[in-house]
Amino acid sequence: MAQAIVQTETGGPEVLTLVEVPDPIPAAGEVVVRIEAAGVNPIDVKQRSGFRPLPPITEPRRQGFDGAGVVTAIGSGVADLRVGDRVAVHDTRGTYATALAVRAAHASVMPDAVDAAQGAALGIPAGTAYQSLRSLGVGEGDLLLLHAGSGAVGQAAIQFAVAWGADVIATGGESSQERLRELGAIPVVYGEGLEQRIRDAAGDREITVALDGAGTDEAIAASLALVADRDRIATIVRGPDAASFGIRAFSGGSPVPLTAQELAWRAEAVPVGLGLIAEGRFSIEFGPELPLAEAAEAHRLIETHAARGKIVLRP
Repeated sequence: MAQAIVQTETGGPEVLTLVEVPDPIPAAGEVVVRIEAAGVNPIDVKQRSGFRPLPPITEPRRQGFDGAGVVTAIGSGVADLRVGDRVAVHDTRGTYATALAVRAAHASVMPDAVDAAQGAALGIPAGTAYQSLRSLGVGEGDLLLLHAGSGAVGQAAIQFAVAWGADVIATGGESSQERLRELGAIPVVYGEGLEQRIRDAAGDREITVALDGAGTDEAIAASLALVADRDRIATIVRGPDAASFGIRAFSGGSPVPLTAQELAWRAEAVPVGLGLIAEGRFSIEFGPELPLAEAAEAHRLIETHAARGKIVLRP
């Protein structure tokens, strides 16, 4: 029997329990992956608690969207993967587990230089960052204002933007300034006087595009004041009220669904990120690594902001 973390009701971290589940069998177009690492994301916490509503729970709901491991079985119609391949899994549900059947299209082969924790850390953060920047057309010559640069999405966004030839001003707390600088951004401390500090950091240059991952009123206000083209301002947090500011929103509670192209960009981010990691051009800041059975503790750490860096579960 495999094991998986499930919930049967919404609530606090204590609703997460480790149970035995049938060993997965791949359907057509699927592979079974023995999970070696599962990435923990803030959206996991929001959905578990009911903060981000889902349909009512009618059967045990599995947890986790991102993971990495080894292919152990292949369903019919799968041509690009083999038993024994090391893969990063993304855009699925149930990676908090020892094994999982996933669509082959959602499993990307990892280069030898990439370990399971790195592969498991990419999915949602890298996908969100990559798609948001592509949607905003970030590239050579841009000066990007990035709010919440020290989070997993923010760190991925800095690295993609720099790889594409853009310059980045990234906001974050006092303790994150050196990390932001290491990634190639100009760091700015958030808080009172934010707009002026950003202006000082930009100097004579025009800030051409902004991405908000903080969701604060000051972040939105600074973006509106500093970027002339509101079509090049977006948030991944303030989806419900983004339209009232005249800016774009990508997920984050937005009533506007992602386009087919945007969904394709999110999937594309994983193999691109894996390649950059293998080349030494993309790094991930890791936090605690916990056993699968301690998924509830991982959620507590995220909810209380008690840990910095990507949290990974190990079956």
